[in-house]
Amino acid sequence: MEPQDEGHSGSVSTKRNMFPVKAVVEFWGKKYIWSTVITSIKIAFLSDKINLLIPFGPLAILVDYFTGHHGWVFFLSLLGIIPLAERLGWATEQLAFYTGPTVGGLLNATFGNATELIISMYAMKHGMLRVVQQSLLGSILSNMLLVLGCAFFCGGIVHPNKQQVFNKSNAVMSSGLLLMAVMGLLFPAVLHFTHTELHFGKSELALSRFSSCIMLVAYCGYIFFQLTSQRNNSYTPIMEETNPDDGGSDDEESPDISKYESVIWLSILTLVISVLSEYLVNTIEGASVAMNIPIAFISVILLPIVGNAAEHASAIIFAVKDKLDISLGVAIGSSTQISMFAIPFCVVVGWIMGRPLDLNFQLFETATLIMTVLVVAFMLQDGTSNYFKGLMLVFCYLIVGASFFVHVDPQSIQDKP
Repeated sequence: MEPQDEGHSGSVSTKRNMFPVKAVVEFWGKKYIWSTVITSIKIAFLSDKINLLIPFGPLAILVDYFTGHHGWVFFLSLLGIIPLAERLGWATEQLAFYTGPTVGGLLNATFGNATELIISMYAMKHGMLRVVQQSLLGSILSNMLLVLGCAFFCGGIVHPNKQQVFNKSNAVMSSGLLLMAVMGLLFPAVLHFTHTELHFGKSELALSRFSSCIMLVAYCGYIFFQLTSQRNNSYTPIMEETNPDDGGSDDEESPDISKYESVIWLSILTLVISVLSEYLVNTIEGASVAMNIPIAFISVILLPIVGNAAEHASAIIFAVKDKLDISLGVAIGSSTQISMFAIPFCVVVGWIMGRPLDLNFQLFETATLIMTVLVVAFMLQDGTSNYFKGLMLVFCYLIVGASFFVHVDPQSIQDKP
């Protein structure tokens, strides 16, 4: 019996010795997970002063619940979305470190425009088709005039004795795509205002849907060209280029968070922006009446400034670092994606949802877009930049903003006297 007792007691002592080891491993594992989560939250929300605006989002929900004042809910939602849009761009940049510069640039443009697309989907769901059209149009105008103008201006001020240059061939290609988008938006408007439709009330919508499908195919071809032309040195993304004088390591940046953290933050931020966007869209009409501001001004000027927060910050930062190709890719690339993908995509989604969204943006808005594309294409034709070009683009945006502030949209009931 003694050997059995010894064996039994040995097994018990072994289990007792294993239990603390297992408990210690589980404790330190949980502690490591919580430490990683807390560190990731600190990096995401405590690393930039603009994050001080984040509490305005929950405050907008509380104000809507207790008071229902549309003016304040709209204003607070607007402020709350600004840092979230900027953080969405930051999370995309973090993911770009792991996907490479070309795919990363496409991801940056896509998620940079996620705010506009989310707002557009909610507006379309509520039948606010003019808000969809005007907010997407305003995003193009904001990127091409305000964002690019501020980037040129800040880059020129920081580097006053140096002529900043960028890849002219890429700029010409983007300008060509923007002109193609202008063509897609121009013909339905001309068809409508000349009253030359073959089938009144139907040809305009049919032409818009056909043109949208063509534009989507063209944009897919553009993406394919970007992904497959890396072997051509003239189209090598600027982030892939190295400067031998810099030593290759001084300006090299590293990600702040892991790949999986980037994906998680992208999902969380997109979800939160979706929630706030619903409050924002629901209060647009009420805010227009409460603040006595035309819906056209809210849709074309205020909403895009919020949605372009990430692009605005990124473009200026890269211009200050004398990386003007990236600034141009952020501003013009985002405008190209909205005009060639977001707008026709919304038309197709509206087709599926039974919403008659078309490419007739009305005469005033279409003329504004045409002039904007022509001005920017003229500014980019020599491949150089200075602070005065940036100043002119910003002044052009101020003129556009003032024009929409006094513009009465004939399609909007709220703007009618």
